[in-house]
Amino acid sequence: HEENMEDVTIIGGGLAGSEAAWQAAERGARVRLYEMRPETTTGAHRTGNLAELVCSNSLKSDLPHTAPRLLKDELRAGNSLLLKVALTTAVPAGGALAVDRVKFAEQVTAELSSHPRIEIVRREVSEIDPSRITVVAAGPLASPALTAAISRLTGAGDLYFFDAISPVVDGETINFDIAFRASRYGKGGDDYVNCPMSKEEYDRFYDALMAAETVKPHEGMEDEAKFFEGCLPIEELARRGRDTLRFGPMKPVGLADPRTGREAWACVQLRQENLMADAWNIVGFQCHIKYGEQKRVLQLIPGLENAEFIRFGQMHRNTYICSPRLLSDTLQMKEHPNVLFAGQISGIEGYTEAMATGMIAGINAARIARGAVPVAPPRESACGSLVHYLANADAGNFQPANTTFALLPQLEPELRKRTKRKADRHRILVERGFEAFTAWLRDNGEDTASGITAGTGVN
Repeated sequence: HEENMEDVTIIGGGLAGSEAAWQAAERGARVRLYEMRPETTTGAHRTGNLAELVCSNSLKSDLPHTAPRLLKDELRAGNSLLLKVALTTAVPAGGALAVDRVKFAEQVTAELSSHPRIEIVRREVSEIDPSRITVVAAGPLASPALTAAISRLTGAGDLYFFDAISPVVDGETINFDIAFRASRYGKGGDDYVNCPMSKEEYDRFYDALMAAETVKPHEGMEDEAKFFEGCLPIEELARRGRDTLRFGPMKPVGLADPRTGREAWACVQLRQENLMADAWNIVGFQCHIKYGEQKRVLQLIPGLENAEFIRFGQMHRNTYICSPRLLSDTLQMKEHPNVLFAGQISGIEGYTEAMATGMIAGINAARIARGAVPVAPPRESACGSLVHYLANADAGNFQPANTTFALLPQLEPELRKRTKRKADRHRILVERGFEAFTAWLRDNGEDTASGITAGTGVN
């Protein structure tokens, strides 16, 4: 029924937009894909190619029974163009999937350019018509004109221009011989985990923090190094004096260490992440330090000496919407259901996450175009957990997320009790998630690449 289908507009030719265009076109929709490069540049991109990788060339772990691998297997099951190209342009990277970024972008551009139902338009978009089926996949570096259009559509208060992401710790790796649960002055229950520090421990931490190597901004994006006064990176605060942190995010007042009955010299607090199982956010620890350095410095905090990090801290310019207020778990806007968001503009982090939200948005845009009801992937799947997070996270403290086991629904208490090894729990979650996702594709008539085995990615 292609002749009866409405057209689909895709704004942005990055990873999410390219995948969305492919998915919608493969399902019979006529797609117009807008990409302003090379006519208008971003300061970070170097070419006019679609799906250009700006930072790393790694698509994270490709090891069986990991959360990033589950997401890749779901992309393969959904007949993802970008993952197929990634596999054909892969370069050696140990247990990760990494690509030759030039060949990857060239091949994606060639595939989309030759698709009979995709028209690529090289110009900047400055208006969004909410009556037309549109996928907004503008990425974190949307042009000022497009950003203004998104702001008009969403409301200026629901559009963010700066990321301040604190590190997140796996709760199972916190040492509770040192750390203790309590709220300041005993108010609000035991909602926080607290890591007390002596003066010597604080001085050691402070000196390591001051010596840590920070992330350099991309050429042409030096404004990334300018931060809001109300949301400074922890290392910037530390530069204002040795005791600044003790009167800021590391203040110990109202928190008595149960081992001594007294307040410590300094105290680091962790708060449980909304919608992330047994994941703890280090409060106020947004930083602009290289990841390897972060791990070394943060493990100097008593109680976190063996901590595993689900996410490291970040500070960078990043345009994204407050998805929990604006989107449903089909990636449609609640107020304007013909408009869908995908990729970093929706509040996710990561290359494969951009591909995955692009896939879901493309599938649902095509469903709207042919008059079918849009569908959300199952919560047990990696794709489903991502869109569930976007639609249901805490709107008052919304931060971009990527795929981790903490986002997936956890095992039932009885099964968790019987499954002692973390590796076994992860295997069950991967198998359960992949089975749910492939059943969802099949049940909704979206099964275009059957026969993939969970955790192996092979036919």
